[in-house]
Amino acid sequence: MNVSSFLFSRAGAPKRYENAIPVLLGFLLLAAPGVAQAQFTFTTNGHAITITGYTGPGGAVTIPTNINGLTVTAIGLEAFLGNTNMSSLTIPCTVTSIGESALDLCRLTAITVDPNNTAFSSVDGVLFDKGQTTLIQYPQSSPQESYVIPETVATIEEGAFINCTGLTNITLPDSFASIADEVFEGCTGLASFDIPSSVTTIGVLAFEGCASLTSITIPSSVTSIGPYAFVGCSSMSNATVCTGGTSLAPGVFAVCTNLAAVYFQGNAPTVDGVNPYEDTAFSEDNIATVYYLPGTTGWSNIFDEVPAVLWNPLIQTRDGHFGVRNNQFGFDITGTTNIAIVVEACTNLANPVWTPLTNVTLTNGSFHFSDPQWTNYPGRFYGIGFP
Repeated sequence: MNVSSFLFSRAGAPKRYENAIPVLLGFLLLAAPGVAQAQFTFTTNGHAITITGYTGPGGAVTIPTNINGLTVTAIGLEAFLGNTNMSSLTIPCTVTSIGESALDLCRLTAITVDPNNTAFSSVDGVLFDKGQTTLIQYPQSSPQESYVIPETVATIEEGAFINCTGLTNITLPDSFASIADEVFEGCTGLASFDIPSSVTTIGVLAFEGCASLTSITIPSSVTSIGPYAFVGCSSMSNATVCTGGTSLAPGVFAVCTNLAAVYFQGNAPTVDGVNPYEDTAFSEDNIATVYYLPGTTGWSNIFDEVPAVLWNPLIQTRDGHFGVRNNQFGFDITGTTNIAIVVEACTNLANPVWTPLTNVTLTNGSFHFSDPQWTNYPGRFYGIGFP
């Protein structure tokens, strides 16, 4: 399967249901004061009701507590998937189960849960489990541009932020362990994102289509990056992968058309050998180059069909250009021809806060750096980093 066909096959593999019991299909027309007339399809096992769909005119929708004398206890798998007519949804106290992708691709502005509900809660329109340890769904039309996920949250369900186009920044708690499949898919306004050093896995299509994301740093804690995790991040110009233990699945950075540099800090990662999609990690990235550090292993001139270049800038201290000249402190930097670097400085190595001073390219393999501000500090330390 090529990239384009994969992008439009969100449904995934067919789901199996074992030990199924006979159900009765139903249909309900409700009229309530101040609430849009709502129509629900449902199933029942003779004791309780599961909502399976909604065909009403939209607006503010409230799920009933009972239908035909039976209690509504669940919202089924994909029950409201893609229903953009609803502006808000109220969930009653009787509902204790919500199926996978039940609210995906809706355009809700708010989700409200009855305060007496023992399974779920809502805070500022965001749907959580009762203990607020799992974030289930974020309303896609929320006016919030920035959202900080509470420290109590350990899990975000698959697709929870899908197509939240208004979000520009999301902050995960420092203890967060896994970024789920499709969780930020289609968040086209997401301009920056910091992955905590506690994260170990990044799921399939996790950041697909995040067209405003300009760069990403994947910490050394991450050992697995799922297929097409960053596919279609068209503004991304560079990425840093801080570990050598990471495995790269097909299409991880595919169709990142402005991706020019991917910096690896460790040994060459494992590339998924079983590739039913026939895509490399960098498919259609026509300007991408991989950079690797001295002393790391497994690299050659080509990595997964893109050029691989040794990134080896070095400050020269014995060539006669190191020190104060013309009242400016400076030094030569040498390395592989045409690699890009950033020169940084800090004033305290015990608790360093590195400040970028200049971004340069080592044209012909060298560059002379000078700092006219060096006298403004009692002590200043210099370093070289990835741009």
